[in-house]
Amino acid sequence: MHDSIAMLGLGRMGGNMVQRLLGAGIDCVVYDRDEMAREALREAGARPAADLSEVARLLAPPRAVWLMLPAGEVTRETISQLSLILEPGDVVVDGGNSHWQEDWSRREMLSVRGIDYLDVGVSGGVLGLDRGYCLMIGGSKQAAVSMTRVFEALAPGQGETPRAGPKSDAASTAEMGYLHCGGAGAGHFVKMVHNAIEYGMMQAYAEGFELMHARGDSSLPEERRLELDVGEIAELWRRGSVIPSWLLDLAAEALADDGELRDFSHKVADSGEGRWAMQAALELATPTPALAAAMYARFASQRASSMANRVLSALRAGFGGH
Repeated sequence: MHDSIAMLGLGRMGGNMVQRLLGAGIDCVVYDRDEMAREALREAGARPAADLSEVARLLAPPRAVWLMLPAGEVTRETISQLSLILEPGDVVVDGGNSHWQEDWSRREMLSVRGIDYLDVGVSGGVLGLDRGYCLMIGGSKQAAVSMTRVFEALAPGQGETPRAGPKSDAASTAEMGYLHCGGAGAGHFVKMVHNAIEYGMMQAYAEGFELMHARGDSSLPEERRLELDVGEIAELWRRGSVIPSWLLDLAAEALADDGELRDFSHKVADSGEGRWAMQAALELATPTPALAAAMYARFASQRASSMANRVLSALRAGFGGH
């Protein structure tokens, strides 16, 4: 059972995750190309490493190394380097938003050297330090069990949320906020679908606020105009309605600051997972019209300004950006 871990990548997610782990009494070795990021966590109790070789030296085997790096080449290169530095019995965890199909080749590359590999979708954004992180885990069940203490420290725990029904698996940890979802790729696949659902939810909120905002447009005859306070309506919906969520909380906070959201761009970016989900849907011939509409709306936002797009930008800024 791992009671120490190395975290590679100390940005807005990785740095906060280290602080949460330290708060749970888990020893953390940290590495980032930014020396200031490393030193900031030294003050919190982490042990900085100057390079990947020192990461391995500072951890007692069997080691656990968790990556919170941008998806793509930097993650591929780092895992390739770790495959030459780590030893049999160690485990590598990719907690970034990598494409789920890459996990198959990574598992094979590392398993040849006796190193375990887990892909973990991490949801929680910039508020995860206090709220905890929802962890969607793929890979070897045995390797996942060895990381139980780390997962328990990062996850939110059951809190006041009761289970929706009886367990389908007596060993399930879903109500604790982390779950082994399946073999290699399962964690990143489930996180990809999670983000696709998020896109659709965000789009629905954005269009609703756009509709209310448009009802007060000065081009309408005065007798047909409704001056709706969308910030107060967002606050109202948070209480007793059937559409509350953390995303609605973020919308209410942004609208309370400025009902016109003037500080937010109408251009809404995407980080890739929505496109991957659409590709997976096409491969499986599974209709996902809500996701497709949400993605096309983001593409259209690059060309036109609207209240809906500023709401989307506000929500992305609130949770850290997908």
